Amino acid sequence: MIVSRREFARLGGAALAVAASGCATISAGGAKPGAAASPVASATSIEARLAPIAPELRPAARQMLELGFPPITAETLRNMPAGAAPPPEPLLPEIAVAERQVPADGALPAVTVFVVNSSPAQRRPAILHIHGGGFLVGAARSELRYLQETARALDCVIVTVEYRLSPAARFSQSTEDTYAGLKWLYAHADELGVDRARIAIMGESAGGGHAAILAIKAHDRGEIPVAFQALVYPMLDDRTGSVGSVPPHIATVGWSAPENRLGWESFLGMEPGGPRVPVSAVPARRADLSGLAPAWIGVGGVDLFASEDMDYARRLTLANVPTELLVIPGAFHGFDRVAADTVPAKLFTKAKLNALRRAFGQPVEI
Repeated sequence: MIVSRREFARLGGAALAVAASGCATISAGGAKPGAAASPVASATSIEARLAPIAPELRPAARQMLELGFPPITAETLRNMPAGAAPPPEPLLPEIAVAERQVPADGALPAVTVFVVNSSPAQRRPAILHIHGGGFLVGAARSELRYLQETARALDCVIVTVEYRLSPAARFSQSTEDTYAGLKWLYAHADELGVDRARIAIMGESAGGGHAAILAIKAHDRGEIPVAFQALVYPMLDDRTGSVGSVPPHIATVGWSAPENRLGWESFLGMEPGGPRVPVSAVPARRADLSGLAPAWIGVGGVDLFASEDMDYARRLTLANVPTELLVIPGAFHGFDRVAADTVPAKLFTKAKLNALRRAFGQPVEI
C-alpha cells in the first residue's frame, strides 16, 4: 500500500490538513508538548510504534511515520499560511455541490456551508456534517469528494459547515456556526428535498466532538429534532492527555496527547482538564445524557480517543439512548481514510453507513 501525500492530507479526522503547508500529525503519544518529531525516526522506534497496530494497517502507519512530518504545535499553527488546506480531490460531476451563505442568529457572522446532492423534487434523508482537524485545522471544502461518495451511497443530502477554527474562535463561536448550519438545513428542507424527520448529524474526530455538542444543543434548545448522531472516532473529553497518563500502546501513530491538549486549550480558551472547564464545551463532562438522539460511535482500539469514546457509548446506553459502539482492534486514528482499501477500514465504513441506513429507514447492505 502506498499512501500519497494527498491521501495523507485528506485525513480530516486527524488534523492532517496542515500537510498542505508542510506540517502534519504523526508525533508519538508520549512526546512533550511542542516537541518536534525526529526527521527520520530510527528503525527501532518505528518498529516499537508499529507493534500495537493491526498487521493490515501497518504499511499505511509505517508510511505515516517515515514521512517524518513534525507534529502540530502552537508554533506550526502560527507559521501556517492563512487558509492552508490540502488540495481538494476532483469532484464527481454527477453529484451536485453548491456553496451557500447561511445567516446566524443575532450579531454572529454568516456561515459558509456546502450542500451536496440536493434535489427539491425528492424527500430524502439528510446529514449535517462537521469536518475534523483537532478544532485547529481542516476545511469543509476539502471533504467534498468524500461527502459526495457518502451521499451517493446513502441516497441522501449532506450539508457540511465551514465553522470557525480555534484559537481564532472559541467553542462558543464555532458551536454556534454548526448550529446555524443545522437550523438552516431544517428551515430549508423543502427546497433541498429533505425529510425533516430524517436529519442526522455526523463528524470525524473534532468534527465528531462538534457533532456530539450539536446533538446536545439541539436537544436542549428543542427547535430541531435530530434523528441520529454518527460519531466517528470523536474528540469528546478535554481530560484525555491532560489528566492521567496514556498507556504506551495508545496513539503511537496519529493524533497525540500533546496535540490533544493544544486542540482543547485553543478550543476552550483555558487549560484543559481543570475544574473550570465549561460543561457545554465538552460532551464527556455532561452529567445527564438522557433524551439525546440515538448514536453510532466507531473508533480504533489504539486511537487516543478509544477510552473516552467507549465510556461515552457506555454512558449513553445507561441513559437509555440507543447506541452502537464499534472498536476496531489495532486501528489508529483516521485509519479508515488512509488505509481505506484494507479489510478493517472496509468493515468500519460499512458499519457506519449501515447505522445511518437503519436510522433513515433504508435497507442495510450485508
